Amino acid sequence: MRTNPSLAVAADGFFSVKFGYYSRVMSATRMMILGLVQWMQPVHGYDVRRELLSWNADKWAHVQPGSIYHALRKLSEEELIRPVATEQVGARPARTTYEITDKGAAEFMTLLRDAWWQVGGSPERFMAGFSFLPALPRAEAAAALRNRIVQLTVGVQQLRAAMSADWARRKPSYVSWLWELTIDRHEAEMAWCERTAQRIESGERYMPDGGATPDMWNDV
Repeated sequence: MRTNPSLAVAADGFFSVKFGYYSRVMSATRMMILGLVQWMQPVHGYDVRRELLSWNADKWAHVQPGSIYHALRKLSEEELIRPVATEQVGARPARTTYEITDKGAAEFMTLLRDAWWQVGGSPERFMAGFSFLPALPRAEAAAALRNRIVQLTVGVQQLRAAMSADWARRKPSYVSWLWELTIDRHEAEMAWCERTAQRIESGERYMPDGGATPDMWNDV
């Protein structure tokens, strides 16, 4: 049976997009778990799960609650975190306490910087990275936000150029309306990035008075 080349290309593109999406979700999950272990250590997997769910990360970051324990075991196998104790109370399942390794701390910062400096794809990765804003030096966080403005500006310019192109005039009018929505979103995000960069540079505190200030935070 011969395969239709166009269908093969379409299928390949579909799986590439799906793989890229799940790769970004897994990267965000991995970063958030490493960050929370470093923040809360020594910490049980149950407490990591509870903290992520308190952030509603299962909704906006697509962190699957059932995948958290698997991710902890995988990170332990990769020596990014290490078990420091296992305890069992009665007939309840044993609970392992973890702490981050030097290798894991370096991996967390790599993933965090990728989330801040790379623009594109779904927004979950940046939102996950922004959750750990205090882990970045203030100067770097402000610079990353302004880099985001530059990249979003390029996207807006490209869309405006497309809207005025001859071929775009032959498209249904509602196509350009959709592009306008994307432009408006980008411009709103650009304004937010500049506003937030200025707050960071001004030294505005991240945490409320009396709030938790983990050792991993550079400046709160």
